[in-house]
Amino acid sequence: MTIQRMDNVGIVVDDLDAAVAFFTELGLELEGRMPIEGSWAGDVVGLRGMRSEIAMMRIPGAPGRLELAKYHSPEAIVPEPRPSPANTLGLHRVMFAVDDLQDTLARLRPHGAELVGEVTRFEDSYLLCYLRGPSGIVLALAEQLG
Repeated sequence: MTIQRMDNVGIVVDDLDAAVAFFTELGLELEGRMPIEGSWAGDVVGLRGMRSEIAMMRIPGAPGRLELAKYHSPEAIVPEPRPSPANTLGLHRVMFAVDDLQDTLARLRPHGAELVGEVTRFEDSYLLCYLRGPSGIVLALAEQLG
């Protein structure tokens, strides 16, 4: 048995509209939105009485999707400390390759993006940065140089 592909990465958000707008500005496309509820859904995630709404975002012309989820019941749990530092256990960040890192940052700032550290050059290969978006989501951006 082998893995066929990585289908998506799920991210819980507190404002689904803001997250969709943020990732749309980054360049992803909204594939669809729908409510997720019922006993089957609660059984899958281990939460009784679960009600949520998801938005599936896709990368145009490339494999890979983000599933953004807003939990209505039970409410999402906010981790402490907030924001979580880079060495917090669990899913850490999602990295995207971009054509122009500075332009991408300029477009995302009106949607709440804030640098975690600094834009840094790695040798003569990449410009890199970490940023926080809606709901404290950490993204890494990488622009290949040359």
